[in-house]
Amino acid sequence: MTFNHNPSEQILDAPLRLSRRLLGAVGTKFSLEHAERIPADQRILVVSNHRSVLDAPLLMAAMNRSVRFACHYYMSRVPVMRDVVSAMGAFPLDAPRQRQKHFFENSISFLQARQLVGVFPEGAQPMVQVKPANQLSPFHRGFAHLALRAPVSDLSILPVAILSTEENQHQLAPLKLFRLFDPSEPLFNCGGWHSAIVYRRVHLFFGHPIRIDEDLRQQYRGRSGSRLAREISQSCWDQIAGMLRHGCT
Repeated sequence: MTFNHNPSEQILDAPLRLSRRLLGAVGTKFSLEHAERIPADQRILVVSNHRSVLDAPLLMAAMNRSVRFACHYYMSRVPVMRDVVSAMGAFPLDAPRQRQKHFFENSISFLQARQLVGVFPEGAQPMVQVKPANQLSPFHRGFAHLALRAPVSDLSILPVAILSTEENQHQLAPLKLFRLFDPSEPLFNCGGWHSAIVYRRVHLFFGHPIRIDEDLRQQYRGRSGSRLAREISQSCWDQIAGMLRHGCT
């Protein structure tokens, strides 16, 4: 039997072990399609749709690797939830209406260390106001700007679609309670409850990686930077939306 005595590797493996235990505890069963598309020798920025607190552990278990996910700002403020996302190795986005300086700095640092970074570009809205499993909200484009700005080589964006086929929906807490911890989030001005989806059966579809090469970075540094980020964001949205539709047929 071989033991791993590298403390840094043990720390990186902890979110993966916790993810497996959590999915096992709630009884989530998942299947994979096109897992061969996961880049084996590149830095990876994972981009996925998002409806459940189980999405991050599900993606880690599916990829068999720990992933440093950017979590919504309010999750870093709410007791218990804050502890869970921290144990998962997640790092918080900056508060709403603020420029995402720390998001870019942290993400670049992780990518430079060859750690996987994960982003849910739909934002907090699908977590708070749950939509049907095959419905996709518009994407924020920060992840595309990150990929094009990050001073690393061999980086790929990996689109992933999470399609739940059997789930339970619970009411986590009144939205006004979350406002006490994060008054900057406009969603918490609404009435009602924060939903919590627990997957029972779910399919994960891996899309075609988008390789960020030096040619794209040169274009981004020119006048077409905003257009290029928009195109990459739309390409990821199209892939994920298409995989969600395919999974429902």
